[in-house]
Amino acid sequence: MGVVPVYRWRLAPAGLATRRQLRTLGLRPGGQDVAAQVERPRRRREPLVAYLYRVEQAKPVRPMTPAKWAALAKANAARRVCPECRRDAGYVIPPTLGMCTPCAFPEEQRAA
Repeated sequence: MGVVPVYRWRLAPAGLATRRQLRTLGLRPGGQDVAAQVERPRRRREPLVAYLYRVEQAKPVRPMTPAKWAALAKANAARRVCPECRRDAGYVIPPTLGMCTPCAFPEEQRAA
């Protein structure tokens, strides 16, 4: 990769963009190397760093295929199924609980 130029926050030249900025333009880096980086200073900590890519070398975002949509729907559905009671909770199971709320707090369900 070599040495990349470092710019201060909001002082990068035109024609360079972060991944998020490329995505809003409907683009992706497309395998190109990092062109530069931007550093945002912070007090008492190391600076925040964002990598920049050349907009003219960026490629269009690949469209979602029906198979990708199906795989994404299946993965999201699996996140809603409680491993304890095997029911669809109607929401994504919190990783901190690892199960639906009624299974995690059964005494509160009985009291109500």
